[in-house]
Amino acid sequence: MYDFDHQLFLGLNFDGGPVVDRLMLTVSGTAMWLPLYALILWLVWRRGGWRNVIVFTVLMIAALALSDMVSGIFKGNGVLGDLLPGFEPRWRPMFTPSLEGLDIAPDSLRALRMAGTPGNWTVHVPVEAVSGRFGTVSAHAATIVALAVLSASVIRRRWFTALMLFCTVLICYSRIYLGKHFPMDLVWGTLVGAILGWAAYQAYRKLTQKKELQ
Repeated sequence: MYDFDHQLFLGLNFDGGPVVDRLMLTVSGTAMWLPLYALILWLVWRRGGWRNVIVFTVLMIAALALSDMVSGIFKGNGVLGDLLPGFEPRWRPMFTPSLEGLDIAPDSLRALRMAGTPGNWTVHVPVEAVSGRFGTVSAHAATIVALAVLSASVIRRRWFTALMLFCTVLICYSRIYLGKHFPMDLVWGTLVGAILGWAAYQAYRKLTQKKELQ
């Protein structure tokens, strides 16, 4: 499985130059997506008013926070990072020596990356993207999928569902481009996000139905 995952990653990761580097760094950040959050809340308000917006916002924050915390379990960090003390986290692609044909420890490769050591690297990693240690499970994938599942289920518009699918794919690919995640890291993150997003939607539906009956 790891061999296939490595080969798929190498097929998707490439050096797109400074413009693509900056684009992917922006996509992988937070500020670019603030208008999307505003759009989602506006659409929820149009469908159900302010009371539904409040319920949605609380559940959205809970789903995103839980997605991040559950992802951290497998990387040994965050609030729940101590739940699997015997679990061996998987290093990010940028810190995986076998991809570079090197027989060194991941920490040694990390030190080279952090120092900005020039070389004919196999894995393209923009200098600004070098951070962290472990990649599984992808918190970026988990949180965007949780948001997509929850918001698309509530808003129920084909164009919006297509928009969220596009945003999800774009964000997930940016993580591969930046050398932060293998494809399987993103798959596991997608599963975590889908479960928590669906659970949040079920809670939203029950809470808003109760309010409508009152």
